[in-house]
Amino acid sequence: MSGKADSRLFPKQKRRDQLLEEMVHDPYLSRAKLKSPTVCKRCDAVYINGRWTWGMTSNDAARILCPACQRTQDKVPAGFLTIQNDYFAKRKNEIMSLIRHTEEHEKQAHPMKRIMHIDDTSDTMQITFTDPGLARNIGDALESAYGGKLDYQYTTGEFMLRVTLEK
Repeated sequence: MSGKADSRLFPKQKRRDQLLEEMVHDPYLSRAKLKSPTVCKRCDAVYINGRWTWGMTSNDAARILCPACQRTQDKVPAGFLTIQNDYFAKRKNEIMSLIRHTEEHEKQAHPMKRIMHIDDTSDTMQITFTDPGLARNIGDALESAYGGKLDYQYTTGEFMLRVTLEK
């Protein structure tokens, strides 16, 4: 067998120069690397070794507003969860307990995943989040525990997810 590849097994491919669409990234994350350690002046999350975490740091650490606190201050959520139907109103305390437990579990490992606000009316509850992954995880937990139908809507060109849970 010669050094050339068999064209039947490896057909020649035409080269196509193309622009690849860049993934949408969170505009609230710093483009420049932060000084390590840096501490959030509101929630005391610590940026160290390239990531936000919880922990102790020295008094001489740089102090800024972390991305989650900045989002909360600007009122610009990255995730929305809408819970509809009176079925959920009857289980409000159980649902809130599951929501808070899931948030706390996620927040321990990922300090930037937080609930921003809960708006509760008689037939709908809307929760806003600092991270779209938390909206999805809480939606999944509620669907698993109480049933219903989840609908996910990723916003094109933005770092945002809308999750709706209906019975």
